[in-house]
Amino acid sequence: MSVPLAASGDGVSVHERRNRVLLRGLYPALLLLAAMTLLPAVYLLVSSLTPLTPTQPGSALDFSNPAGNYVQALTDPQFLGSVWTQAKLSAGTVLLQLVLGLGLALLINTDGRVMEFVRSALIVPMILPPIVVGIIWKIMYVPETSPLEHLLVAFGMRLGSPITNPDWALTAIVVAESWEWFPFTLIMCVAALQTVPKEQLEAVRIDGANRFQAFRFVVLPWISRTLVVVAMFRLIDSVKAFPLIYVLTQGGPGSLTEVTNYYAFVQAFNFSYWGYASAIATLLVAGVMLFSWLIQNAGERSQGNMR
Repeated sequence: MSVPLAASGDGVSVHERRNRVLLRGLYPALLLLAAMTLLPAVYLLVSSLTPLTPTQPGSALDFSNPAGNYVQALTDPQFLGSVWTQAKLSAGTVLLQLVLGLGLALLINTDGRVMEFVRSALIVPMILPPIVVGIIWKIMYVPETSPLEHLLVAFGMRLGSPITNPDWALTAIVVAESWEWFPFTLIMCVAALQTVPKEQLEAVRIDGANRFQAFRFVVLPWISRTLVVVAMFRLIDSVKAFPLIYVLTQGGPGSLTEVTNYYAFVQAFNFSYWGYASAIATLLVAGVMLFSWLIQNAGERSQGNMR
């Protein structure tokens, strides 16, 4: 029989009083965390309402045309083109990473030391710095240094340089970005697959279901929420492909790989249009949040339909 904690004179238990003291002690840390998180975002939003530029010090307080940067962005063909490029890059990388991650997870979802080593080896790309990944793929894509190019030449074929080919430059970025980050999808899918009830799998197999049917009616519904979460995380992270683009193509050829954050970088640091770049960044954040919400809702609806 448990003995209740003694209550103080005001009827509050010692345990509750201790929790209140701890919570009061956390208030300063929580306020500091909120300030560190929100203040940069607020300053970004405020800057987007001004024609801020370092060449005009007074522009930081010029709110005479607060919507000017947003009107300019929504009528700027190059900005709109960068949004379309970003959409293609994000869709391609998220889809490819989901296919690679889930496919490999299904293959290596077994016990044994060999598979443990394979899983450990497959996460190496994810722990490399993005600049290192860019250098690796720069070597792979430049014909003079590419081992793949030398192999193809030995068979009388040529690949050329995909990062300078207008038809393949964006695809080359998608491949490099997916190679770097598919291990995240792999790890999440392996963890989700290991929670699938074996009893349900055995039951559908006894009923005559093949492997595809077991995957379709048991495994996929079970891990669908994980796939939605992975897709959301990878969508958010896909807008941060700046290091790869900077190392591999610098937005070229022309502006074919100039995604939205790279365009904002050019406006801010090549032309010193900091207010305009802030508006672009604000629109980018809003777009990512909107699409993440749409993906989450779509995942919840599809999961409900599977049930």
